[in-house]
Amino acid sequence: MSLGNRLYAELRGDKVIWAILALLSIISVLLVYSSTEALAYSKQGGNTEFYLVKHIIILSFGLLITYACFLLNYKKYQLAAPFLLLFSIPLLLYTLFAGVDINEARRWIEVPFVGITFQSSDFAELALVIFVAREITKKQDDIKDFQSAFLPILTAVIVICGLIAPADLSTAAVLFFTCVLMMFMGRVPVQFILMLLFAGVVVFAIIYVLGDIYPDIFGRTSTWVKRLNDFRLEGAQEPYQVQQAKIAIANGEYFGAGPGNSIQRHVLPQAYSDFIYAIILEEYGLVGGFFVMFLYLMLFVRVAKLITKSSKTFGAMLAMGISVMLVIQALMNMAVAVDLIPVTGLTLPMISLGGTSLLFTCVAFGIILSVSKSVETQTA
Repeated sequence: MSLGNRLYAELRGDKVIWAILALLSIISVLLVYSSTEALAYSKQGGNTEFYLVKHIIILSFGLLITYACFLLNYKKYQLAAPFLLLFSIPLLLYTLFAGVDINEARRWIEVPFVGITFQSSDFAELALVIFVAREITKKQDDIKDFQSAFLPILTAVIVICGLIAPADLSTAAVLFFTCVLMMFMGRVPVQFILMLLFAGVVVFAIIYVLGDIYPDIFGRTSTWVKRLNDFRLEGAQEPYQVQQAKIAIANGEYFGAGPGNSIQRHVLPQAYSDFIYAIILEEYGLVGGFFVMFLYLMLFVRVAKLITKSSKTFGAMLAMGISVMLVIQALMNMAVAVDLIPVTGLTLPMISLGGTSLLFTCVAFGIILSVSKSVETQTA
């Protein structure tokens, strides 16, 4: 059997999820090449292929990681969950106090001697979702017991989200509500979930107060307030990137200007990451925009269908938690581009130009596909 045939034979699991991954990867390459033209002229002397080649290399490596995670039995993640969570805490603490400051936010750790930056929150997101899935599964018989079942989850969620929030509130919010939904699906009593929501509000209030006392560490709080006011208050100055995104959407109309024909990519800040959905709407129109949204929603539907077949609680909870996290992030990115919510700074999973964000999204897909492979084996 040839290598290609052998690989194809190994691609078990949900074929629709594999197709979604492939389509998002292709869309990512097309959009990154188109949206980085202005960046290439400002940073690389007009070498428009630089970011395309870089992105293809990272994406290819990410897809190899997806395949490796797919081959690994998902139960291994259950065993590793406490260690992953414990490792993420010092990473987040180091990032918060000594991380690299980019765009007035400490979200990155610079790898010594290499010069590559690593976003620790991407690792912590997956670690927390795996841990919550493990705890909900492990304590199903005692799920109504506060001390043994709920307290470990409450502590983990508050600590991880609390450490992410000062530099990246939007990521912390996505992760927090993902955990809340996982708990709801895991039959955690409603009063405990309400307690977690209250604790989240208290932690947010504390971080907000600390922002006035320690602006060097918690300085992003002023940015939160400004973005909320710009969005909420009538007559407030609309952010420049939102104005340009609206122009891009208007240019696209129903069928778009065509691949590579975006005008706003030259003036829209973060056209290749935070506002890449606006470029999708400009080049591919409403039809293209709805198609991309459909892919993410289909991912959620396929995972939901998957877990109804699964006899293993951990696999079902893990796949659902990861898919919810990805889909919420994608929908929030799209909502920002069309001015439905304030600017967040979230990327579009698997599509935006990125390093660690893209790689950990590939890991997430690999874990989901590992669960789907196991379910397929169970039902065969």
